[in-house]
Amino acid sequence: MGDSYILYDDKFNEECGVFGAINVSNASEVIYYGLHALQHRGQEGCGIVSSDLNEMYKLKGEGLVTEVFNEDNLSNLLGNMAIGHVRYSTNGGGGIENVQPFLFKHHTGDFGLCHNGNIVNSNELRRFLEIQGSIFQSTSDSEIFAHLIKKDNQTNRVEAIKQALNRLEGAFAFLAMTRDKLYIMRDKNSLRPLSIGTLNGGYVVSSETCAFEVVGAKFLRDVLPGEVIIIDEKSNITSDFYAQKTYKNMCAMEYIYFSRPDSDIEGINVHTSRKETGRALARENPVDADIIIWVPDSSVSAALGYSEESKIPAEMGLIKNRYVGRTFITPSQKMREKGVKMKLSPVRSIVNGKRVIVVDDSMVRGTTAKKIIQLLRDAGAKEVHLRIASPPITHPCFYGVDTSTYDELIMARCSINEVKEMIKADSLAYISVEGFLNAMGRSQLCLSCFTGNYPTYIYQDIQEANKDGKF
Repeated sequence: MGDSYILYDDKFNEECGVFGAINVSNASEVIYYGLHALQHRGQEGCGIVSSDLNEMYKLKGEGLVTEVFNEDNLSNLLGNMAIGHVRYSTNGGGGIENVQPFLFKHHTGDFGLCHNGNIVNSNELRRFLEIQGSIFQSTSDSEIFAHLIKKDNQTNRVEAIKQALNRLEGAFAFLAMTRDKLYIMRDKNSLRPLSIGTLNGGYVVSSETCAFEVVGAKFLRDVLPGEVIIIDEKSNITSDFYAQKTYKNMCAMEYIYFSRPDSDIEGINVHTSRKETGRALARENPVDADIIIWVPDSSVSAALGYSEESKIPAEMGLIKNRYVGRTFITPSQKMREKGVKMKLSPVRSIVNGKRVIVVDDSMVRGTTAKKIIQLLRDAGAKEVHLRIASPPITHPCFYGVDTSTYDELIMARCSINEVKEMIKADSLAYISVEGFLNAMGRSQLCLSCFTGNYPTYIYQDIQEANKDGKF
């Protein structure tokens, strides 16, 4: 999913993924497989920091997990305790200096840190810390948290962490590690997923539960909103909270697009939730057609739900080329225009002469949708009806998703009918916000990209940059 901007310029890009292990033999190898399971959440860089209780070791690089790590260099990451990270750059940009985890050297003790999410008051905090004398080694907002911890004069490390967390605004799932302890932290709005599992007497923690299956771990529980969990080298667990008021504002796009379908988020399976939204979409927006097809791969579940509800057969009308290389991350405009044809191919014998419903999970700019519809018409489709299994995206996201400015969000400036004409669809329809929530079986989610109702304060410099087209 985010491995190629040319191919997914009509989608959000993922934020990041974190995975940790403590009191697990050969922890770095477990982290390797955990990160591989989370690779869809970020492909720009990855890293691991480990500890053998005496020393801490670090290895990170730009590229995929299989490109950065191998049997030889993993053997240098000693110990039964480690944290790892896969990165898609949001706040701070790319570059090796921003690849996580970070490893900080300090007279009070070295520690590693990695983060999934986005701190919306990062600019204010960075300015404050620089005035206080802090010198930053990266442009990542994750480093700010480390400086806040060390600026606090609290003698108790947990209290220093809680004080630092209370100064952050936004979405975050943090893993921090000293030589003998693992710290697990989730923001008070629970915008990003984070879960704990057990493995051979030790513990693992992951952005998504799908990674537990890969490493052979058993799901234990979700990290609660505003919770700080500490696990030591003897597997003693303590839990604390940095905020008195907490909320269940999980990002809706985790269910719609980001997470793997075999992951469970706060007790809801992603595949099942997508099928239910497909069913609701069919009830709200039926249309006479011969077949239903999906846009590979995150739309499969919703298309199956639409098919089951409408009794219209689902067919594989678009084939995804899985061997398009990562060399297309920063293409020219001319190359970008050919991107969809390189990534997706219509099955002419399936769509020729048919009235086709195309189910997709979301639409950001409309560019890819327009090209897909043209591909299907060129392959002989008689009608093409587009159905979107999420509400219209009308507002940017500030919580760790690589979103666009208002100008680039097609539904922020056009009506559904105008978009239908632009992409040359016979019809276009979205699921409603109410239908989406009912299908999810939840009354509360972060729906800010659909409604503009943000669960946190959005700081003025971010708003101004967005208006100027810089965000």
